[in-house]
Amino acid sequence: MAGRSRTREWVERWDPEDETFWAETGAKVARRNLVFSVLSEHIGFSIWSLWSVMVLFMGPEYGIDPAGKFFLVSMATLVGAFARVPYTFAVAVFGGRTWTVISATMLLVPTALAFGVMEPGTSYSTFMLCAALTGVGGGNFASSMTNINSFFPLRKKGWALGLNAGGGNIGVPVIQLVALAVIGAGGGPRVLLGVYLPLIVVSAVCAALFMDDLASVKNDTGAARDAAKDPHTWIMAFLYVGTFGSFIGYSFAFGLVLQTQFGRTPLQAAGVTFIGPLLGSLIRPVGGRLADRFGGARITLGNFVAMGAATAVVIVASMRESLALFTVAFIVVFVLSGLGNGSTYKMIPGIFHAKALGLGLTGEDAAAYGRRLSGASMGLIGAVGALGGLGINLAFRQSFQTAGTGTGAFVSFLVFYAVCFAVTWAVYLRGAAARSASASNTEAKPQLSYAEV
Repeated sequence: MAGRSRTREWVERWDPEDETFWAETGAKVARRNLVFSVLSEHIGFSIWSLWSVMVLFMGPEYGIDPAGKFFLVSMATLVGAFARVPYTFAVAVFGGRTWTVISATMLLVPTALAFGVMEPGTSYSTFMLCAALTGVGGGNFASSMTNINSFFPLRKKGWALGLNAGGGNIGVPVIQLVALAVIGAGGGPRVLLGVYLPLIVVSAVCAALFMDDLASVKNDTGAARDAAKDPHTWIMAFLYVGTFGSFIGYSFAFGLVLQTQFGRTPLQAAGVTFIGPLLGSLIRPVGGRLADRFGGARITLGNFVAMGAATAVVIVASMRESLALFTVAFIVVFVLSGLGNGSTYKMIPGIFHAKALGLGLTGEDAAAYGRRLSGASMGLIGAVGALGGLGINLAFRQSFQTAGTGTGAFVSFLVFYAVCFAVTWAVYLRGAAARSASASNTEAKPQLSYAEV
């Protein structure tokens, strides 16, 4: 462990696949780390989605049109997506506990800066800088998921990763709920920011006191290179664009769409905006649990069918200008995106474990191979998935600029979900694809098909 700063004892032995170790020691330690990982990631998501709320406070006196507001939230999404790559590798460099403290503390910078400049007359470029800096909150997801992935055995990863991600995702609707309360009470944006500044400090202190660093988690440049070369990394990144990209993109855009297309006031928009992200976050662990039981590929496939159907209803509602139908259908899409988040992320360790079995590995060797490549791939998959949120906000911006409505954007999303369905079926469920990813090893038969991942 040379080169790592040991501010407290590292956990030197960690073998969650050993059922005796897990029952006697591992489960308790893993669950404690999960709780405080969720807390930190939750605050990170809140700060990342901060500008989806700030734009609701920005009336005509700010001089920013809807296209400019969509671009502000797009900037936050963009930086958050790219931040996920270095954040993934930071866990092994600093340790899960230590990096959680650092990353949580970094959230003070964009929050304090926004507190200082949030008023009419501030330049648009300053607001853009503030929005870009909130991207550090998006990076928290990657480091948190990489860290928790190392604590749990393969048989429990779907539930653990779903709970970790879902608890973090709830940071989006929670900050929207707090904003609703602030707007309803006649408060300004600085009141909201003042609430979150001490919460950031609390999350950092809790991480320092109650989390652990695993000595067994190391950066493996070979694993990162292998993961980047593996086609499954990029296929799963594409599918994650359809699930998580939808969740975060819609979370950032929902309030603006209601204001711009349906003329809702800030209070009216805030009163509805939180519902979709809240339900989508709560159901993410369910997606992971269903994937544990029935296979992530099967759940993901059915989920894309449902997302496409719900999006078609959104298009009809948008064309008819039916606010009630639009709101209900949009919330259903949110719920389905959350369910798909859980099932797609569960697929990642399963896919690489299936590859290990196809290579003839068994037991702990297969599990270690799966952990090695799945951990390395998660940062890339998470980053590309988050870029889907950028695409959604840019699509809305273009649609409103050219047609004054979001219908065109929703049509493009429907087409994309159809492609995601086709890819999931062709790669992970079609009979010819339910075999080892190692085409070169023709003698070794996998014990786990991709349909079961």
